[in-house]
Amino acid sequence: MLVALIARDKPGALQLRLENRAAHLAYIEETGLVAQAGPLLIDGEMAGSLVILDVETMEAAQTWADNDPYARAGLFESVNLIEWKKVIG
Repeated sequence: MLVALIARDKPGALQLRLENRAAHLAYIEETGLVAQAGPLLIDGEMAGSLVILDVETMEAAQTWADNDPYARAGLFESVNLIEWKKVIG
């Protein structure tokens, strides 16, 4: 199943994002569960994340989200996990 993880950073947390970016990207590579991903932007500045996970269960998506270095660093103000169906692309 595909799950969209939509996370919004806490206000003023760009430096925290930058400090944890390498660990976040390594986690994506190591886990092998990410189909697509990229930052959400506000006025061209990173302010959140959109990650499409390819997992067996919603619980697996939650476990991935909980262990993301960004989440563990306290970057996010909110995180939503929503089952997603790819139609185009």
